Amino acid sequence: MKKLITYLLIGITAISCSGDFTDLAPISSRNEAQFYNTANDFVAAINASYAGLQDNGVYGRAYWTMFEMRSDNTDQGPDATGLAAQYAEINRFTEDPLNQQITSAWISSYKVIANCNVILQRIESVEIDESLKRRIVGEALFLRSLMYYHLAVAYGNIPLVLEPFIPGDELVQVDATTVYDQLITDLETSEENLPISYPASDIGRATKGASATLLSKVLLTKGQNAIAEVVLRRIIDNYGYGMVENYKDIWGVSNENNLESIFEVQFQGGGIGQGSAFTNEFSPSSFLQTGFGFGRNRPTQALINSFDSEDERFGASIGTSYINEQGEETLADFVRKYESDPSTENDSDINFIVFRYADVLLMLAEAIGESNESYQLINDVRERAGLPEIGSSTPGTFNEKILEERQLELAFENHRWADLKRFNSEKEVFEVAEPLVNPAVVRELFFIPQREMDINPNFVQNTN
Repeated sequence: MKKLITYLLIGITAISCSGDFTDLAPISSRNEAQFYNTANDFVAAINASYAGLQDNGVYGRAYWTMFEMRSDNTDQGPDATGLAAQYAEINRFTEDPLNQQITSAWISSYKVIANCNVILQRIESVEIDESLKRRIVGEALFLRSLMYYHLAVAYGNIPLVLEPFIPGDELVQVDATTVYDQLITDLETSEENLPISYPASDIGRATKGASATLLSKVLLTKGQNAIAEVVLRRIIDNYGYGMVENYKDIWGVSNENNLESIFEVQFQGGGIGQGSAFTNEFSPSSFLQTGFGFGRNRPTQALINSFDSEDERFGASIGTSYINEQGEETLADFVRKYESDPSTENDSDINFIVFRYADVLLMLAEAIGESNESYQLINDVRERAGLPEIGSSTPGTFNEKILEERQLELAFENHRWADLKRFNSEKEVFEVAEPLVNPAVVRELFFIPQREMDINPNFVQNTN
């Protein structure tokens, strides 16, 4: 079903304009005293926070660069000029603190956080319907937590700001563990506040399932598998998700917000400034979409080789050829999950799926550890892909089998780099997967952007 709220910004993204390094004071075209007074104000404000997810610094571009191209899943290919050079540097671990993508991710993520902080502070003193207030608080906590999760995975040592930023305040870095501890608290509240589902007019907003799924990821990252298991079973037992019958039917504009979808970033084409560029970014030929295809975020040969020849996920995930301008078939590997037919270049309706149910099943298997039940969960996912069952006698450790299944099931969905870090495998995969990268140069954390280091002398740069 399509399409939630069209994330209308309508110029209400909060208090004041700021040149401070994190841009934690969000931009506004209204006077603060005239806003945040009615229920409609807060609905508009939370919609603006959702709109921030579309930004090129978040799901629009930087996140897939930092969490897919950083990993062994994708690369930039031979083109390393202009904008492509930034991607190639991230892929090869040769970027510096001036890299535009890591800077953009920091700025845009903190803008969403800033909007949510203002909402959370101001809503408590305003008299509006209590159920709506609880829901908006739950949404704001989820969106803020989603940004902080990605910032913690990417940079590790970041400012944890939970109130509206006042220009001149000194910000202090905290480690990722401190961030995750806060997210656990916030996401528990968010899950409690949010509904299980919405009417058609609001499909796409954060739900109990969305908050619980992110909470589970944080708990697994912290090694709190037993608690994660409880949360994951709650998602499975109570929140009404399931897997669609055919893997290919997860993807495409007509399949968005389906039974398997837990949370998607909603994009809307049509010249209103809310379309996605994934189709153009990833397609290798203009014949595959309106406008020009850049062929970025290419599947690596290592990933392609990991698919079994019978795996039905391969054809839905990866294209291997296209028809060129002369009408001839041309061999090229490219991401297919975000194919569409936009009427205008970089203005597609195609959404980005952040969380879905198959991920929950695989996380539950991870949380339980090796057992008959965990293999059954993995095999439920494999069965849809047309693959035989695996078990304890299948070669490899249990963690290796889980990590491989997650890679194949969730390829190009921004999970791979976080998964490699959680399994302490971010170096070893490059020993066999990517000859362009020497495992010795693989770093766990991105650099703190140079603009932040220049403005705040107390910041310590990441080096490992």
